[in-house]
Amino acid sequence: MAEAEAVAEAEPVAEEPRTVFADLGLSEKLLRAVEESGYKHPTPIQEQAIPIVLMGRDVLGCAQTGTGKTASFTLPMMDILAGSRAKARMPRSLILEPTRELALQVAEQFVKYGKYLGLTHALLIGGESMDDQKAALEKGVDVLIATPGRLLDLFDRGRILMADCKLLVIDEADRMLDMGFIPDVERIGSIIPALRQTLFFSATMAPEIRRIADAFLRNPKEITVSRPATVATTITAGLFYVPEMDKREALRRLIRREQVQNALIFCNRKRDVDILYKSLKKHGFSVGALHGDMDQSARFATLNAFKANEIRLLVCSDVAARGLDIGGLSHVFNFDVPFHSEDYVHRIGRTGRAGREGHAYTLATPEDGKLVQAVEKLTGAPIPRMEIEGMEPITEAEIAEAMTRKRGGRGSRADAGRGERSGGRDRHGRGRERDRDERPRRAAAPPATPAAEEMTEERPRREEARRRDERPRREEARRDEQPRRDEARRDEPRRDRERDDHRRRDRDRDDLGPPVRGFGDDVPAFMLIPIPRPRKPRAETGAPEGDAAEAA
Repeated sequence: MAEAEAVAEAEPVAEEPRTVFADLGLSEKLLRAVEESGYKHPTPIQEQAIPIVLMGRDVLGCAQTGTGKTASFTLPMMDILAGSRAKARMPRSLILEPTRELALQVAEQFVKYGKYLGLTHALLIGGESMDDQKAALEKGVDVLIATPGRLLDLFDRGRILMADCKLLVIDEADRMLDMGFIPDVERIGSIIPALRQTLFFSATMAPEIRRIADAFLRNPKEITVSRPATVATTITAGLFYVPEMDKREALRRLIRREQVQNALIFCNRKRDVDILYKSLKKHGFSVGALHGDMDQSARFATLNAFKANEIRLLVCSDVAARGLDIGGLSHVFNFDVPFHSEDYVHRIGRTGRAGREGHAYTLATPEDGKLVQAVEKLTGAPIPRMEIEGMEPITEAEIAEAMTRKRGGRGSRADAGRGERSGGRDRHGRGRERDRDERPRRAAAPPATPAAEEMTEERPRREEARRRDERPRREEARRDEQPRRDEARRDEPRRDRERDDHRRRDRDRDDLGPPVRGFGDDVPAFMLIPIPRPRKPRAETGAPEGDAAEAA
């Protein structure tokens, strides 16, 4: 009996066979291109979405970033469109992307997977020559990849017709909402034929996104491969609490400590991107910068240099959080805790893709405690706390004290909206850490001298004298203003009467009808006949009445 149990334990457990792309119903030419790209097994979102799209149904897909959403709609789209060709200026399908980087990423997918199908595609994005885009549309395109602004611009100019578009893809819908593109998307949906297939993909599924999806989709198949906001299991995350003034030093130590092949460093503000870029470059790091205010040519040059490993570090803002697909990205550093907790998932989702291991580290100040709590509530798991060697850690008591302050720190939404204070500093540029260090000094300071007390008492007197001097000026200004107000008040009844007279004259003129026209010089003859004078009554002439009158 024991020998049988030992044999049973020794026998390997048969693993369940994994799905391959050939099981999803794709064409042979498309499968050959996928195999040459090095992919054998589809991701969960691809496994569930591709067969549904090939059936012609609407799809509502929700999956975290880095799970292969792009291939889940590009692969079946190419199979559907392979049967015919497009007409001039009339694309057969449309893919809407919120950023230029995402549009370029989708275009690369079509080039890679559609090399044996002969399909044509065009990019309509800002920052590119409109003449080249017009020329591509004149030839006819099967797949149109566009950002909402440039698409509507060409549509209003009459350079594109959407009457033949039978397939619409709205990608990264939650990012569309954040960037304010939803009105443009709704207008685009109104100019596309109602009889179409719509694919709607989003990394998160907020109530507003759900409302928009209900307006665009008809009886969709909803596909959710994970919770709306979760972190991939291949990512090692860490959180470091450091003082505001030590964040750059902490970042430099982390970069030197980790085996960083290439890394993205995210900041909340574009001005912080430039400051951090100059700081890292000054300390000898291979670094570039990327944010929305850069020219398109400079952005492309920086991205190409980063993809070619000419630079190792790329400091960027959230405009590129979902638009960069760098193969084998080893690290992501959050120099700032994001204001919106959803952005944390999108940022760190740039690493740990396609089953590879990745590392995501976040630097936070004590004032960022509430933002960290929002991220942990969204992801459903705490971020592991870590420490940097050689730097004094911040205690939980200091974090709790900073969270109870009325004025937020660097990560506060109030400061983000104003944009006039540097995080962790007040309006005079003094750091809060310095204030905290000066508290013991102020407590231990010697008592005020009599001269100082006299100066302190003199200050309210000067303020009172200044107010007394200003009071007559305010009274004089008020007296000068009073006659003007009285005159305007007296003129009000007169203006009202004049307005009523004009209205009455207009009303009377309307009641009279059209104006009366005279005869002029040609007077009719009957108007010249004299009218006989009327007879006077008998009583006035003295004539007899009754029988006497008749006899007379």
